[in-house]
Amino acid sequence: MVETSAQAALQQTGVRVTPQRLAIAAVLAQTGKETSAQELYDRVRKKHAYIGRATVFRSLERLVGAGLAQRLERPGHVSAYVWCEPGHHHHLICTTCRTVEDLGEDAVAPLAETIARQRGFRVDHATL
Repeated sequence: MVETSAQAALQQTGVRVTPQRLAIAAVLAQTGKETSAQELYDRVRKKHAYIGRATVFRSLERLVGAGLAQRLERPGHVSAYVWCEPGHHHHLICTTCRTVEDLGEDAVAPLAETIARQRGFRVDHATL
């Protein structure tokens, strides 16, 4: 099920679907937490022992470039990644357990517009 959703997302964003990229995307999507490249590599290798570390790193960069993953900074300058469904949205991330919840634009846009109006701004884009 997650693999089908990941494949559809890859196709929708024009990312070439390879078995390796699909496996990496599916594991990242299924994780539900912000995950370092090493943690993702360890999880992917449990089911797909043939996938190398460099493939995971390259695939993550491709997913970030396509908007299907977002890179975050953990303390200690360690990058972590979260899966992003196609379309603009925000994430709420628990700093204790690292669980990620999607927050749709429909929940954020009215708040951003209200604050902008109160302060005399025009919203071009927003990052939470």
